[in-house]
Amino acid sequence: MVEESKDSEGNPPRRFPLSYCAGGYETLARLENLYERRAADQVCAVFEVRTAALERFEQAHPAGFCDYPDPNERIAFWDEHLAERSALLDDSVPCAYLSEFDQGLYGGLLGGEVRFLSDPGMGWISSMVPPLFDELSDASKLTFDRDHPWFQCYLEQMDIFARGAAGKFGISHLILIDSVNFVFELIGATAAYQALIEQPEAVSRAIDFAFGFNVKIHEAFFDHVGLTEGGTCSNMIGWGPGRLVSESVDPFHMTSVDYFERWGREPIERIFNHFDGGVLHIHANGRHLLEAVSTLPGLKGIWLGDDRGYEPSFDILGELKRRVGDVPVIVSVNYDRFVRALDNHALIGGIQYVVTNTPDADAAHREMTRVRRYTF
Repeated sequence: MVEESKDSEGNPPRRFPLSYCAGGYETLARLENLYERRAADQVCAVFEVRTAALERFEQAHPAGFCDYPDPNERIAFWDEHLAERSALLDDSVPCAYLSEFDQGLYGGLLGGEVRFLSDPGMGWISSMVPPLFDELSDASKLTFDRDHPWFQCYLEQMDIFARGAAGKFGISHLILIDSVNFVFELIGATAAYQALIEQPEAVSRAIDFAFGFNVKIHEAFFDHVGLTEGGTCSNMIGWGPGRLVSESVDPFHMTSVDYFERWGREPIERIFNHFDGGVLHIHANGRHLLEAVSTLPGLKGIWLGDDRGYEPSFDILGELKRRVGDVPVIVSVNYDRFVRALDNHALIGGIQYVVTNTPDADAAHREMTRVRRYTF
């Protein structure tokens, strides 16, 4: 099913550009309302249904370190996985994720050893690098080389993905590694925290370099992948209007809010302003940052993670939503608990619920019909 938009002026209807997105323009309209903060009385939902493609990936790629994969095989996996979901009429926008470059690209471009890791549960091959330098002063002459083999590999994989996805599904933006995250890449987390206190000028120089470095990487993404109906496909929020970037405040999960205000706010505001805003994720041990990050100009939504030892976000969602105000949030919840909340009319508006362990497509369709009719 490929939805066509309705034209009130009598012009021929436009076919939705992604054939694997059953909801088409209606889905984008619902997501745009959510992320433009016009949907306090709207519930959005994405239903996760286990696919055969993911089962095959899990069998072929056990957890652990691995080599850089063939990008043609990777896009074939995404095609198979998303094709199995293509009949789902939920609020998802199908997109592949460039997990191979989600972290390792940044350090690799500066001479680091890129290491790849298989995540069977996600269907990802992700990457990281060990710290590049022993001392932050060793990073004083960083440069960006567009001809670097890893950057050329990044461009090539984006082109392969764009060709393989064309007309079927989108390509998600990938995570930024800027601000103190970038200093982590250079010298490791412990040394980075120490440098905030002992070498603040050197940290500031590294963060300033990271801004231009990230801009080049993500401008290349938009040049090669482009937009979908004027918006960015996102593994965090599904889709949002404009050129959006995906930010991380992970280093500040283990600091006070004051450290975020001193070191994290300005770099995020700067890069959000360069693009059309962005999204970010908060793990459970970073919930003390919610009030601060929710005031970031250009923030479209916050993905709330759950971690062992903390109450699930869904269990305290009312409190968390009050803390972020009208900022949309994305939260995971088990299928059975979501259905009970639907039955009890206990859902909260301005939320995208990611419903895990959905039994099958029929169950997703049945509950999604109720979601679309949900009123407050």
